[in-house]
Amino acid sequence: METIRRYFLEVAYKGTHYHGWQIQPNAITVQEAINKALQTILRQDVATMGSGRTDTGVHGKQQFLHFDWADKLEKTVFLKKINAVLPKDISAYDLREAIPEAHARFDAEWRSYEYHISLRKNPFEETLSWHCFYQLGVAKMNEAAALLLQHRDFECFSKVKTEVNHFECEIKTAFWEQKDHHLVFHITANRFLRGMVRAIVGTLVEIGKGQLDLSGFQQILDSRDRRKAGIAAPPHGLFLSRVTYPEKIFI
Repeated sequence: METIRRYFLEVAYKGTHYHGWQIQPNAITVQEAINKALQTILRQDVATMGSGRTDTGVHGKQQFLHFDWADKLEKTVFLKKINAVLPKDISAYDLREAIPEAHARFDAEWRSYEYHISLRKNPFEETLSWHCFYQLGVAKMNEAAALLLQHRDFECFSKVKTEVNHFECEIKTAFWEQKDHHLVFHITANRFLRGMVRAIVGTLVEIGKGQLDLSGFQQILDSRDRRKAGIAAPPHGLFLSRVTYPEKIFI
């Protein structure tokens, strides 16, 4: 009986020219490009499963997918081959064999995102950050971000038409850091709802602009109403930055 091996592939991508992660009809996606590369080097169609979806224009500093293959794959050779055929805006960084029942999506323990804001015009960050030319009160934005850690239901920050069983997420960290003219929002949770990070960022920017206070932010959290929250921040400033798994799933 043929042995089937499960592999986890770590990739990164610039999402500017893709309609998100997941394969969809009549649109170019990151997953489709990776599947085509796998088909080219393995000479067979391979089904892949990602750790999660990213929307159109969103980037991935660290994304994982799993696929099954019968033969033993040598990491160095495999990575050299697949990077040779992947588009220049997608890279493969690592390959690890996992136990057969390991799952890129369901075994992920924590996911982290970064949202980048440029406070002045920067030609080198045009597609990688939100150019936001306001005087933002970062201290107040961090006070509001801290309230996220005390909350569990985030329906107020979820896209309205989404099929989920519940809106509960455990947020472990949420904070802003500033370096010169650049702001980065860091957030880590066990799961994220569709559009959640961009909606949070857009609302926190309203705090920074003085258009919303902390009590108003708390009211939004309690409302479970997406219409109460701020506009979604543009997708091109958002990065999936890290996905963590229990080490026991790897061989």
